[in-house]
Amino acid sequence: MPILSTFALPEAPAGLNLPGETLFVAFISSDDAATKKPWCPDVRAAMPHITSAFEPESQPTLAIAQSGTIPEWRNPANPFRTTWNVQNIPTLVRFQRIGGEIKETGRLVESEILRKDLLEAFTK
Repeated sequence: MPILSTFALPEAPAGLNLPGETLFVAFISSDDAATKKPWCPDVRAAMPHITSAFEPESQPTLAIAQSGTIPEWRNPANPFRTTWNVQNIPTLVRFQRIGGEIKETGRLVESEILRKDLLEAFTK
């Protein structure tokens, strides 16, 4: 199962290209220019859990979508907020093809991602 670290989101969920029946998207902060690590401490805490959950070959594809710098993220017009309904980062969203349409079928937000039981159940 690949982890797509350079993933460009389409304008809307309907435009997602699912590699199978399911695609997970991790919405995270962009890297800080000075540290080269995500500027959000919650994202830094969650990323090891996320990548670990998607390392087994049997898992569906995970796409990483960076939400921008701090000013970009805080902008109420940020497309992650308006189009993708992501109000907190990190957010892990599951998209599936249902009846020929791509639909969101679940999400974990912030500290929920840190709970191994929730994350394992969510990714199966």
